[in-house]
Amino acid sequence: MTEYGKQLTVTETSIPGLVVFDLPVHGDARGWFKENWQREKMTALGLPGFGPVQNNISFNDAVGTTRGIHAEPWDKWVSVATGRIFGAWVDLREGPTFGAVYTTELDPSKAIFVPRGVGNSYQTLEPDTAYTYLVNDHWSPSAEYSFLNLADETAGIDWPIPLDQVEISEKDKNHPRLAQVTPIPPKRILIIGSNGQLGKALRAQYGDAAHVEYTDRSSLDITAPGLESARRWRDYGVIINAAAYTKVDLAETEEGRRDAWAANATAVAALARVAAANDITLVHVSSDYVFDGTLDRPYTEDDAVCPLGVYGQTKAAGDQIVSGVPRHYIIRTSWVIGDGNNFVRTMAALAERGVDPKVVSDQTGRLTFTADIAAGIHHLLTTGADYGTYNLTGGGEPQTWADIAREVFALTGHNPDRVSAVSTREYFATATGPIAARPHNSVLDLARIERTGFTATASLPTYLA
Repeated sequence: MTEYGKQLTVTETSIPGLVVFDLPVHGDARGWFKENWQREKMTALGLPGFGPVQNNISFNDAVGTTRGIHAEPWDKWVSVATGRIFGAWVDLREGPTFGAVYTTELDPSKAIFVPRGVGNSYQTLEPDTAYTYLVNDHWSPSAEYSFLNLADETAGIDWPIPLDQVEISEKDKNHPRLAQVTPIPPKRILIIGSNGQLGKALRAQYGDAAHVEYTDRSSLDITAPGLESARRWRDYGVIINAAAYTKVDLAETEEGRRDAWAANATAVAALARVAAANDITLVHVSSDYVFDGTLDRPYTEDDAVCPLGVYGQTKAAGDQIVSGVPRHYIIRTSWVIGDGNNFVRTMAALAERGVDPKVVSDQTGRLTFTADIAAGIHHLLTTGADYGTYNLTGGGEPQTWADIAREVFALTGHNPDRVSAVSTREYFATATGPIAARPHNSVLDLARIERTGFTATASLPTYLA
């Protein structure tokens, strides 16, 4: 008997992400009415905004009809339209809860959210039972499924009607036992630009995890047409874009301007469309160059962008594009140091060769090591931090480039007084070709990311060791 007049409430289960909802059902002599799916109210109670794209109905005319146990690579919202069912769910995802079981009865006043990789099965307890399910992917023969035998001894499901007395398909009867089940892996993480400085740090962070895919331009060109069909995107949960055009001065030339806009805006727009259409979290790395550097305090994530040159303009455009993706992290950083040629290694080489450099002293900021950017991205994704923009740089007191050069000289056993300080204007006075304007203040406020529990740990002495 359907219970009328309940409040909309949610109950957690023993399987992570599997949640039961009590639904208000309003009845009278004519029958009953309920809001079977109401996104605003249900997400307010913690249900993921899972973006259903298909609505299916299963009708069962006899008591005891039994289906399952099927684990599909998508999320499901299951509810009863008429009748009553006994449901059993088994966690078939990789991880510590693999094999966990939850059972309950569902009638029209209850619904359940079944996350991707959790096996579901149903046994009808009344004739003419129909249940519906919303799913957030279209059925595909190429999708990866897992199945468990309804009679598996390890799961030990206590079916109300014994399985030898009910209607079961031959296919369901022959599903494997738990020991033979292939666990459903996590959604894939795609790292784009994996051969660059940040890409190499992300490789070190994520290692050889089976669900992490590394690409470069030869294996996935995000500037080429057809990106929307380049992958089965519903299998991906995260895209980390570590590819970018970063040649600040060359971006001021005709060719460089075209390339900068193609990589930092047009390609980012293509990724954003893919991410938004497939409920993928998009991680985008931004730059202090989106600001003009005229403030007399650290820049926060909420300060208005005001780029000085083409590179900064393209990065600011990319930020605006990504901010429209429902699930996004914009990582704003500065003065990046990683594997390969960079300022720190140049200064160390000059010190060793006996060269006394002239270094800019009117630009202020903090070094950021790519290992910290990779660790910060991993932290935000694994902790489920609120989506949005986060400043992420090294910590400590801000320095000028000249200060950093002197520190490099000292750490490598050379006299720091060999470094001479000059203004940006003086440094570029004899340069040929276009020179991009630099922000004089590149210091970013780190309070927001620190509130999530992340603090950069890499240091110049460690890097030089």
